[in-house]
Amino acid sequence: MGVACGKPTDRFEFSSERGRWRIFSRKDLRAATNSFSYDNKFGEEESGSLYWGQLWDGSQIAVKRLRVYSEKAETEFVDEVEMLGSVRHKNLLNLRGYCAEGQECLIVYDYMPNLSLHAHLHGLHSDERLLDWSRRMSIAIGTAEGIAYLHHHATPPIIHRDVKASNVWLDSEFRAHIAGFGFAKLIPDGAAHVATTRVHDTKGYLAPEYAINPGKASEACDVYSFGILLLELATGRRPIDKSSPAAGQTITSWALPLAREKKFEELADLRLGGNFVKEEMKRVAIVALVCAQSDPERRPTMLEVVKLLKGQSKERFSSLENDEMFRPDRTESFDGGKDVIEEDDSATDAVAPSTL
Repeated sequence: MGVACGKPTDRFEFSSERGRWRIFSRKDLRAATNSFSYDNKFGEEESGSLYWGQLWDGSQIAVKRLRVYSEKAETEFVDEVEMLGSVRHKNLLNLRGYCAEGQECLIVYDYMPNLSLHAHLHGLHSDERLLDWSRRMSIAIGTAEGIAYLHHHATPPIIHRDVKASNVWLDSEFRAHIAGFGFAKLIPDGAAHVATTRVHDTKGYLAPEYAINPGKASEACDVYSFGILLLELATGRRPIDKSSPAAGQTITSWALPLAREKKFEELADLRLGGNFVKEEMKRVAIVALVCAQSDPERRPTMLEVVKLLKGQSKERFSSLENDEMFRPDRTESFDGGKDVIEEDDSATDAVAPSTL
């Protein structure tokens, strides 16, 4: 039995009056999605189902229909609407509006024709090889810029807390748009971390310090998750590989020995067919592994990450490349999260809507 869906606060209703987004009726969204037809369904998330829709003006939308069975789910709905309603950036998913009628909680976004990064790496489109190296670099930089905006330019700053491949949506040009703000938290002025009562254990992306002390979340947790995502993007491997002889091996424990031996080409996704820029592959691997090291104090900020990925911090990159963690004679792993993370099976990709 669901609970009555909560309504976001009045301060965000004021934003809607300025034309940034609107409050939809349930009738509007049922009409747009053909009564939430299975043929319109294009994805499934832990929190609800995703439907393609078309409004009366011809514009395409994505509608998340939340499963509201608890106060927790209702809180996530309100948090996501308020968070997305308070920010705007080219690499953040654009909120079109919401509907909160009775037990129905619906969030409306811009529709992303190329679905999620997860769909292209591990799901519906994984065999189509649509992600060439140029697109992967664009997705990496765009995602980094979106997180950097949340950490360093949003007021107040925001910790996303759920950076993963299924929360990176791709538009018609394969530009990255960060989604999934149901677990995001505002960072109080001057605070180094935020206290959390709801822990979202996204398997494979969880920073080790957050797994040990889940009551505290910081920007460094997002940096760690981005490092895992970046390796996933370059290699095509899942955060935890359960198909190999070394079942349960983390992506970092597999990649680090190859990086120490300077075998960066062996990290590349085989679907690339060897078509990638070698220097960029090395740059991506080094930055990803530095982001995903177990010591949060040693991780770069997302502003640094953006510059590193763009090749704008050559001296800084050189110092990272020569860091002791990449010495060939080192054999220990820095993967402090190995024992507390497992493969992420929470994101699935359904068949693309037949109406398109």
